[in-house]
Amino acid sequence: MKILLKHARSFIGCCSSLNVGRFSRSAANFSTLPPERRTLGQPSHFTHPHLIKINEVTPRISQKEYEGRRLRLLHKLKKEGNKHVVIVNGNELQYMSEDIPYPFHQKNNFLYLTGFLEPNSCLIMEADFNRDHFHATLLVPNRDISRELWNGPRSGVDGALYLTGVEQTETIDNLGEVLGQYLDDDHVIWCDYRDLQHTQMYYQHFRGFLDSVLSNERPVRNLKSLVQELRVVKSESELNLLGEACHVTGEALKQAIPTTQPDMNERALHAILDCECRLRGAQILAYPPVIAGGSRGNILHYINNNQRFDDGDMVLVDVGAEFYGYCADITRTWPVNGRFTTEQRKIYEIVLHVQLACIELCTPGNDLDSIYGVMLHLLAQELAAGDVFVEKLTAKEIYQSIRSFCPHHVGHWLGMDVHDTSTIPRSTKFVPGMVVTIEPGLYMGADDARVKEEFRGIAVRIEDDVMITTKGTGGHVLTTNSPKTVEEIEKLMTPQTSTSS
Repeated sequence: MKILLKHARSFIGCCSSLNVGRFSRSAANFSTLPPERRTLGQPSHFTHPHLIKINEVTPRISQKEYEGRRLRLLHKLKKEGNKHVVIVNGNELQYMSEDIPYPFHQKNNFLYLTGFLEPNSCLIMEADFNRDHFHATLLVPNRDISRELWNGPRSGVDGALYLTGVEQTETIDNLGEVLGQYLDDDHVIWCDYRDLQHTQMYYQHFRGFLDSVLSNERPVRNLKSLVQELRVVKSESELNLLGEACHVTGEALKQAIPTTQPDMNERALHAILDCECRLRGAQILAYPPVIAGGSRGNILHYINNNQRFDDGDMVLVDVGAEFYGYCADITRTWPVNGRFTTEQRKIYEIVLHVQLACIELCTPGNDLDSIYGVMLHLLAQELAAGDVFVEKLTAKEIYQSIRSFCPHHVGHWLGMDVHDTSTIPRSTKFVPGMVVTIEPGLYMGADDARVKEEFRGIAVRIEDDVMITTKGTGGHVLTTNSPKTVEEIEKLMTPQTSTSS
C-alpha cells in the first residue's frame, strides 16, 4: 500500500507541471484549415463528395437555388413598400436531459432560405427597391474549441460564408448590433413573431428590438405565409428529393409487410420500418409512425405502438421517411395473418376504389377541398352498395353521417413538413409542382351498432403522395412501389418456397 501511495504522489506531481489544457484542447480537435479543406458543421463537398457537388449547400440544392428563393421572397414584399428587413430565425438546440441534446432538426422556413443546418442561427435580409439593393446576412455561432471537442465541428463565420454563398456572415453574438441598425429608419419589419417567442434568442435580442419598433408605431408584418407561398410549389431538385423519400418509404414497407404476424408487438414493426428507411438513406422518420393493430386503427394519430397484433386483425401503418429535408407520407392497411377476410376485403376495396378516383382528379385547376367533397359522396355510394349496415340505407342517408366514418380530409400539402405549408388553404388551385397526399379512409368503431357485427372494429386508410403535373390525366403517384391492391399484399405476405435444382 505504501508503495502504491508513493507512486500516486509522484504521478500527481508530474501532472501539476504539465500544461493540461494542451491535452484537453488538442489542435487535432480544432482545425485551422480554410473551410473548403476542413470538416464543417454539416456535410459539404469536402467531406461528402459522393453526396454533395461543388456549390451545393445541401444534397441536390445549389447555392444559386437558395439565392433565388431569397430574392423571390424579397420581391414579394415590393407591394408593401420600398424598404424591408426580413428576420428568419433557426431552431435552438433542445435537451432531453441535463447536458444531452436531442438530435437537431432545423426550422424549415430558415432551412428553405439558407440550407444551413446548425442551431442558434439567424438570417437577416434587407431590400431597398429605391436602390435595387438586396443583401442577406447569416449570423451563426462562433467556432469554439471546447464545444467542438464535445459536440463536433462547427462551420463558424468563414465556413458558413463558404458553404451557403450569402453576401455576408456574422457571429450570432452581433445579432443585437445588426438589428440595431434598423431601429430608427423606415424599413418594414418582417418576421414570424409567434415563432420567435419563448426562445433564448428572443429574450436576448428580439424582445427589446421588437418592443422598440412597435413603440414607435413601425409596421411589423407576418412572414410565415409568404415563405410558404414559395414552398408549396416545388422545384425540380425538391421533387427529386421528395421522390427519393417516397421510394425509400415504399421499399421499407415492402420489407416490413411480410414480417407481420400474430402476437408480434407494434413496436417491433415500428423498429423494422425505421431501420429499413435508414438503410436506404433516410436520416430519420418524418414523424412518429402510426402502427395500429385491430380497432386501434380507429384512433387517427395512434402512436403508442405498444400492443400485440391479434390473429384475424388488420394493421394500419402510416409512415414516412425524411430524405435530406423532404418527407414522404404513406399509409397502408393489411391483414396480420396475410389473408383478408370477406368483410375486411369489402371495406378495403371500397377505400381503394375511392382513392384511385380521387387521384385521377389531381390535375391543374382542381383543389383538395373539391376532391374532399367527391371523396365523401363516393364513400357513401360505395357503402350503400356494400351491405355494411344493420339497416338498409340509401347513399343519401349514409352521406348525412359519412364524416363519422371518415372524419379527416382527403389530403394535405407535402414537402419539408409532413403536413406542409399550413397557411396555404386547401381551396388553393393546383399548379404543376405541387405535391399532395390522397388518403381516404373508413373507420368502423368496435361498438358501432349502425354497422353489422362482422364489420365492427375494421379501420382502413390508403394514402399515396401525388405530384401535380402539366398533363391532364390525373396526378403522378410518387409511391407506386408500395403494394396496394389486395392481390399484391396477399402475394407479398405468402411465404416463398425455394426450389433446388
